[in-house]
Amino acid sequence: MSYMYTVVLLLVLVLTGCTNNNNEESNSSSSVTPTASATNQREAKEDDEVANTDDNSDSEADSEATAPDKSEENSTDASETEELKHSSEETNTNENSTNTYSKDEPLAEYSSEEIEYARVWLQLGPNQQIDGLYVRHIPAGTTLEPDHFPIVSYPEDVVQLSGSRIVDGSVTYSSNGDGTINVYNVPLPGRWYGGSPTPPEGLDEETMREELEDIINNTELVYINPGNDDAVKKIIELISE
Repeated sequence: MSYMYTVVLLLVLVLTGCTNNNNEESNSSSSVTPTASATNQREAKEDDEVANTDDNSDSEADSEATAPDKSEENSTDASETEELKHSSEETNTNENSTNTYSKDEPLAEYSSEEIEYARVWLQLGPNQQIDGLYVRHIPAGTTLEPDHFPIVSYPEDVVQLSGSRIVDGSVTYSSNGDGTINVYNVPLPGRWYGGSPTPPEGLDEETMREELEDIINNTELVYINPGNDDAVKKIIELISE
């Protein structure tokens, strides 16, 4: 009987040990599974972050690739605007070189040159009671006194205005295009020597050269006033070129 009890006790101990081993393996399995699951989730999250980073990089690259195109478009627009502005300025310059009077104004039918001649004579002409205003264009390089001392020339184009009579006098000038003129103190041809057709005896070339060069080097800068339009118109109607 004691032998049987011993055998039964051994069987009970064996069964109890197996049961404990199964429980430990079960606990071990259940503790490993969550760990693997957490690892998988972390790896999946990292993959998502990498994918998002790649997407953002691609998006930034696309933006950078598009930016030069926008810059080129802006540059083109700025260039076109500058060309239009330059064209507009050229048009205004061309318009300003001609008469700017509107159609209903007294001087509308006359050129800017005619208006200038009349204004110059009204301000500087020795005699205002003239029968005609004669305009002589003298190109640069023309000598001041061509008859007896052709030794000094005009450095620029000039205009010589004179009346129909010697007593009316003359005005010789160059225009600066800004409302001012350079006045040359020269007489009419043939009037260099106080009305005498020939120079006085003893007048040598060196003395005359100094006088002519003094005229060239000492022009007078004069601002021409617009004057009265009706008075300007009356002088313009007397112009002969």
